[in-house]
Amino acid sequence: MTSIQEQVFQELERVILPNEFNKYIKNLSFNDKKSKPSFMIYTASNELMAKFIQTKYAAKIEAIFEEKTGVKPKVIITSKTKNLPVDKLLKDDIQKDNKPVSTLMIESYNFDNFIVGDSNRFAYTCSKFVAQNPGKDYNPLFIYGPSGLGKTHLLQSIGNYCINNKKIVICVTSEQFVNDFTFHIRNLSMDKFKNKYRQCDVLLIDDIQFLGKTDKIQEEFFNTFNELKSKNGQIVMTSDKSPKFLKGFEERLLSRFESGLITDITPPELETKIAIIKRKSQDNKINLDNKVIEYIATNMGDNIREIESALNKINAFSTLMRTDITLEFTKNVLQDQIREKRESVSLEEIINVISKELNIKPSDIKSKSRAKNIVEARRIGIYLSKNLTLNSMPSIASYFGLKDHSAVSHNIKKIKELMESDEFIKIRIDELENRILKRKNSDEM
Repeated sequence: MTSIQEQVFQELERVILPNEFNKYIKNLSFNDKKSKPSFMIYTASNELMAKFIQTKYAAKIEAIFEEKTGVKPKVIITSKTKNLPVDKLLKDDIQKDNKPVSTLMIESYNFDNFIVGDSNRFAYTCSKFVAQNPGKDYNPLFIYGPSGLGKTHLLQSIGNYCINNKKIVICVTSEQFVNDFTFHIRNLSMDKFKNKYRQCDVLLIDDIQFLGKTDKIQEEFFNTFNELKSKNGQIVMTSDKSPKFLKGFEERLLSRFESGLITDITPPELETKIAIIKRKSQDNKINLDNKVIEYIATNMGDNIREIESALNKINAFSTLMRTDITLEFTKNVLQDQIREKRESVSLEEIINVISKELNIKPSDIKSKSRAKNIVEARRIGIYLSKNLTLNSMPSIASYFGLKDHSAVSHNIKKIKELMESDEFIKIRIDELENRILKRKNSDEM
């Protein structure tokens, strides 16, 4: 098998003049002991030659490395007669060197800008404790939940906190871990792979559910896990599922996942979503009034990435069209996304959630009963059916056993009057709407 060093030199020989290659490149020797994934160190015959090659060819060698491997290391040319301060270069850049190119640290993610609510409070508390006490009580920490609820934000917050406290942190997705493993296997450099992942203080793996591909990769991660744990290195993983529901993993690996602390993040309640939207709009300098914020919170589902995308879309339309962001403007901009969500909600789902939350049988809601609590539940059901689905008013009337569409209009009018006069009723209906959308999103996971 041709090594990556040989491949790079073969390509370099192809793109520069033969006499240049023979005179300057051919006799370079690779310093395997001091080279690392982010530093490739070569030795020339003398200081003058080293400086010349560094100036003329180092950038080209770096570019070929990037083309061949997807990784762009810094190429350093030293000399036999007078070594460049390689050790100092490595020491000065130790944090960068210990974070592989696949590391996904995003400095803007921290604990201070994570919005805490009932749906994520325990996961937040555990993550902060682990960041402050890595490798101690909760190791590994396993965070799971549907996509877009803040798992990656917490993972990044742990990493950034630890980096600020001089810890060596590696943060990768499971896919990047696999790609890195494959790269080092092909280039016979597994010692560097092991050194990178087993010598860090904190290892963060995002979306661990995608790691279960081959026995070799699972074997390597199993050994990495054990090695880190024995040295009190902290391990944090995120997933869309609890460990017991992960498919394709060996039992011994699942038992390791379950050996520490497992915590979940659930879809946010309405108040938390409103707080998130307020924070996101402030951070991005988007001026939204409360009505717009409430509309987005109650209509855009629970995925925070989707909500952020909606905010960006509204802001872009407003800027390009030079128009203020009003409620009507927001409805027009987001109508396609809202329509898509409404198409996925059924009348049965609405009734089931209302009956559960208000402790009324579904059959009673659809009955002719005039009991006050049932009439109110029925009106809420009719109102939400009109708001959350694309069903026509006649079809809603038929479903609820009403005479015609005018009866639907009458019930909607009555519930709107109640919402305007009673803030508690409005909040309760907003909560029911949020729970219906939340349940739908959970069923789709």
